[in-house]
Amino acid sequence: MSTIDIKNMTKDYGDGRGIFDVNLSIEEGEVFGFVGTNGAGKTTVIRHMMGFLQPQDGHCRVNGLDSWKNSSEIKRHIGYIPGEINFPDAKTGTEFLKWQAELIGLKDMSFANEIIEKLQLDPTANLKRMSKGMKQKTAIVAAFMADPAILIFDEPTTGLDPLMRVEFVDLINKEKKKGKTIFMSSHMFEEVEHTCDKVALIKEGKIIAVKPTLEVKHNEDKIYKIEFSTSQEYHRFLSESFIFTEKKENQNQITVRVNDQDINTFLNVLKGYPIKSITEIKYTLEQYFKNLY
Repeated sequence: MSTIDIKNMTKDYGDGRGIFDVNLSIEEGEVFGFVGTNGAGKTTVIRHMMGFLQPQDGHCRVNGLDSWKNSSEIKRHIGYIPGEINFPDAKTGTEFLKWQAELIGLKDMSFANEIIEKLQLDPTANLKRMSKGMKQKTAIVAAFMADPAILIFDEPTTGLDPLMRVEFVDLINKEKKKGKTIFMSSHMFEEVEHTCDKVALIKEGKIIAVKPTLEVKHNEDKIYKIEFSTSQEYHRFLSESFIFTEKKENQNQITVRVNDQDINTFLNVLKGYPIKSITEIKYTLEQYFKNLY
């Protein structure tokens, strides 16, 4: 049984807004990415997972329990970061985290302190006056500190600087090694690519594709950028029977697409040319989904 199971889930707000016939399955120990533009439906799906919204059709189950009917029970096993963070009326981050710990019966704050140090957070600061990044860090600590089996994040790195994003990715990968089930929406493709086992794309409330990240990374069509030593060699190479995706005559550069089954032929042809440089341009998750979009 999947840890998170969504079948034919629909929430229609009218005028094409909402989510429509969404089907997703997240296995235990899987890190699952969820990408799409603003307004595509990512947050609506996540709010259904958390039991904040009731679907008009279909269902969402977490650990076999209906998210709407058993929301209180489900929340005991989930660490959650909302897309919009609104803290209660606590004076400091420390006070808020203490309240959270009391609410869930957490007595050992050692893991929370470890994350606080990792994210360089000063929890003693006034909660209302914290910057967006500091508030985001506080929310991350609150989600992780009880060491829950399931983590559900809605744009978790919003407001974090690049260095802290790296630390967050490292944190996700460490939780992944522990066997945690993680569902994470994000607009940062690189972040998803470096953490997730599988990624789904949502567009206008509908799931367009679900793809293992390894399949994208190991695309059978490779792109190479070649710079030749002379203009003469550049023009001679153009007569070869390859697929050229870009040509820069003034720089003697050609970009070529080669299928894996033709790679040996490609390399043998290159032996007959004086080459200044050759670079493989990696196919990214962002390119894959942009092509779909």
